[in-house]
Amino acid sequence: MRKPRAPRPHLEIQRSGAGYVGILRTSYRDGDKVRHEQHGRITGFGVEHLRLLQAAMRGEVAAVGGGSASRSVGSREYGASAALLALAREIGLDTAIYSRPGEQWVKDCLAMIVGRVVYAGSKLALSQRRRDTALWDLCGVEGPVDVNTHCYAAMDRLLARQQGIQRTLARGHLHGSTLVLYDITSSYFEGAYEESEIVTFGYNRDGKRSHEQMVIGLVCADDGCPVGVEVFRGNTQDASTVPGKIEEVREKYGIKDIVFVGDRGMVAYGKGLDAATAAGMQTVSALTHRQMVKLLERGVIQMDLFDTRNVVEVWDPDQPGMRYCLCKNPQTEAKERATRIALLDRTRKALEALAAPQRRMAPEKTAAKVGTLLDKTKMGKFVKWRMEKNRLVWSFDEEKIAAECLFDGCYVVRSDVPAAQMDAPGVVASYKKLTVVERAFRTMKTVQLELRPVYHKTDDRIRCHVFVCMLAYYLMWHAVQRLAPVLRKHDTDPQTRWSIDYVIERLKSIRQERREMAGAQWYELTQPDAEQSEMLAALGVTL
Repeated sequence: MRKPRAPRPHLEIQRSGAGYVGILRTSYRDGDKVRHEQHGRITGFGVEHLRLLQAAMRGEVAAVGGGSASRSVGSREYGASAALLALAREIGLDTAIYSRPGEQWVKDCLAMIVGRVVYAGSKLALSQRRRDTALWDLCGVEGPVDVNTHCYAAMDRLLARQQGIQRTLARGHLHGSTLVLYDITSSYFEGAYEESEIVTFGYNRDGKRSHEQMVIGLVCADDGCPVGVEVFRGNTQDASTVPGKIEEVREKYGIKDIVFVGDRGMVAYGKGLDAATAAGMQTVSALTHRQMVKLLERGVIQMDLFDTRNVVEVWDPDQPGMRYCLCKNPQTEAKERATRIALLDRTRKALEALAAPQRRMAPEKTAAKVGTLLDKTKMGKFVKWRMEKNRLVWSFDEEKIAAECLFDGCYVVRSDVPAAQMDAPGVVASYKKLTVVERAFRTMKTVQLELRPVYHKTDDRIRCHVFVCMLAYYLMWHAVQRLAPVLRKHDTDPQTRWSIDYVIERLKSIRQERREMAGAQWYELTQPDAEQSEMLAALGVTL
């Protein structure tokens, strides 16, 4: 059997000596030339029988001799893999990986990237899908897929090219004076990772305190397109990752005039701010609650300045050039207040149970339970408690609760970008763009790309696994940009609402069938329906 071709095969009848022979072939256009791929010869039939077979393949008759002219002997997924592979090549992802994209290891990397979007799962599971998907055939693997050769060896070469690939992506999406969005997350592990120095315990942002983890830093352009990723040890603090990213963006990517946008505490104070200032880089970030309280105590801001409609701008007299943009979100205010009320109610019920007269427990054990409770609810700053005559005595600090309520829905975005370059609403809008980085993390870590569980045990393979997931998200981001018009079009009707997941599943149902007739076999695609054709047209690819 030959490589699959999308055009439908046909039967040509030729004279052979005193009789006739049927040539089963597919014709396709390659640039300005028409090429033919022969699948087999049909012999032993008269010319009338061959003409009936020819008509049946054209759909002009339904049966020959009471039976089907051809039969399906197998099928596999084709549409999603072919569409995303074509898109990856069109956006230049293959040449970004290596300047000679025809090399097999580059095609293997594309198979892992596209496979991550279409199937997720482990590399071993993807290598075992050889009979269920045309992906590996489309990437030039004609025989069995060996996970060591086509996955692990390709990953090793891909990791060696990571900095060059990220430099290419950055130059394609970061232009001149631009915003650079940066955020970090953590991803936890299960099992033993004795060979890894990355995997260790640290502050877990997923709430998995009993699990070791790694920390991941992601760099995105202001439109949310990912251009770089780095893996840190699991106990790495947010701000300590900033200096390296600044150097990478400025020196390795060749981008000079940058406004660096980071989350609360990442670039606002300490190492992050020092590194940004030393590099001559401007920053946008938000203040933590404690930092907001300090500004309030210093008289730099007042609570009546927070407005739900307008952004109010103030300047710090002790830091020339530093300005603060004050905002208030009523939806966030209601959410934060409801959350605090629920946590306080939970804390009250638990403390009442611990302080009940009939409860008999050693004082030190009661104190330990109070500490555990307040650590879980994060309400310790509002609770006054002590052990008195072996009994728990407690009360809420109503003044602190009232003071905390004043900040509900309030946030302060700080920046040293000159007002002439970026006005106050622009500063706030820049900070809000960090939500696209958070969306990227959610996509990479959850069921769409399944960054976890991580099956690799060594640091280099772990790093490359994260890099493959980032490149898969890069491909998915481009797909979403092209699909955006039709996604918006179908979003108004709940019965036909589209999402990127829905598009991929619908394209996966375009199958590549292996058909057989008179001993000859060939591949044939199921025809896309109207909905699938609309999706392919939006992606700008043809099968």
